[in-house]
Amino acid sequence: MKKNRFSVFDLLIYVILIVIIICILFPLLHVVAVSFSSAKYIFTNDITIYPKGFNVEVYKWILRDPKIYNAYKNTLYYVSLGTVLSLIATSTGAYALSKKKLVFRKKFMGAIILTMFFSGGMIPSFLTIKNLGIYNTTWAVVLPGLVSSWYLIVMKSFFEAFPGEIEESGELDGLNDIGTFWYLVLPVSKPVLAAIGLFYAVGLWNSYYTPFIYLDSQNKFPLQLILRSLLVQGQGLEGRAGQSDQPVILESIKYATIIVSVVPIIIVYPFLQKYFVTGVLVGSIKG
Repeated sequence: MKKNRFSVFDLLIYVILIVIIICILFPLLHVVAVSFSSAKYIFTNDITIYPKGFNVEVYKWILRDPKIYNAYKNTLYYVSLGTVLSLIATSTGAYALSKKKLVFRKKFMGAIILTMFFSGGMIPSFLTIKNLGIYNTTWAVVLPGLVSSWYLIVMKSFFEAFPGEIEESGELDGLNDIGTFWYLVLPVSKPVLAAIGLFYAVGLWNSYYTPFIYLDSQNKFPLQLILRSLLVQGQGLEGRAGQSDQPVILESIKYATIIVSVVPIIIVYPFLQKYFVTGVLVGSIKG
């Protein structure tokens, strides 16, 4: 039996991967440690990757704050609505483009690919949103990024690899294109739908630029805008604590808000992980 040899190249790969893991984990662990530490240790900058003077008061404050609670609710709404609509638009468009019988198929694909390299820019986009009458509404957050050209192409490649015999059997049973797509194609497309859906959800969850440009009412702000105001300006925290402890309180709240903003995605990812790699690889077989 031939033994697997551990080469110098393998050792180099492991070392590089360990370094990458450390570079990723250290900032995250530091943020977690600071958010759970007491004020005096934060003030002396005496925290590395584990908390000192364990304290959860800042999390109690965040969960009681109406501004953060409302932003959390808005973000969940934007992510849920946007992900569902994006998957519907992307999957239906990709399925149609995967059919060679589609009229002007190549022209449609050319126009879609063109948008990957060129865009109208911020001012034309803003004027479009304004003229459509959706400025400062939910649709201003959801519609601009409804369909990603790259995700559309990945899903189109997945549908092109779908066995034509199954679709033909559906036609023999009297199903039209919509019925074939709904009853035969979608049920076996969970890997690519889960992978693309996760990409859309993460993009919407982390989005702050689009809401920053197109939303004007603070009660419609998502969590990322509130987090940005905390990190950049420290807005909304004045008068919450005593004057001597104010810098420490601000620092704790900033770090704790970061943790609160990333926890939902971390929780969701393990449930979609089994579909994630399969969906991306299957959708990337053909171009």
